Amino acid sequence: DMAVVGRVARVHGLRGQVLVDPETDFPESRFQPGRLVYRAAPNGEAEGLRVASLRLYRGRPIVGFEGIESIEQAGPLVGLELRVPVASLEALPADVFYLHDLAGCRVETRSGHVVGTVERVEREASASRLAVASAEGEILVPLAADICVTIDVDRKVIVIDPPEGLLELSRSDRAEARRFHGGARRSYKGSARKPRR
Repeated sequence: DMAVVGRVARVHGLRGQVLVDPETDFPESRFQPGRLVYRAAPNGEAEGLRVASLRLYRGRPIVGFEGIESIEQAGPLVGLELRVPVASLEALPADVFYLHDLAGCRVETRSGHVVGTVERVEREASASRLAVASAEGEILVPLAADICVTIDVDRKVIVIDPPEGLLELSRSDRAEARRFHGGARRSYKGSARKPRR
């Protein structure tokens, strides 16, 4: 019922503010003063944090929370996920999707061959990729319009039209990375349809 909108990267300054790695394309509205975000409390319950201040630094929010006014008070927040109720998420335009909607989708080719299931979406500045769990191991599929030709989040199905060798390349790169403990990996790039929160 909760969606991640950011992770606290570190304390910023002396007044209890924190730098957040956003997991949202709407940091200005998600962390607007007065808004509530939630963290997991030590007892496992969701604990609300009300935003007191916001400024952006290179696209990353620097956030102050009510009641947190020192480095000592802000320190325990570092590393925590900040979440909001799924019901509060904004409506998105066509062909734009939330990350949690893509996780769990079955991935198949146009011919009906089942590749696997999306475990997560890896986001980078240049592109996003679906990490797909298959019988042969993890496969990375670029989240690009010319490769992911159909995304049906209601049916939890993604139909792909991969370029020749993409699936095999991803498998061999993973095997090579395991063999050499994290060596360089080749990747395909595409015009990603960026997931949003």
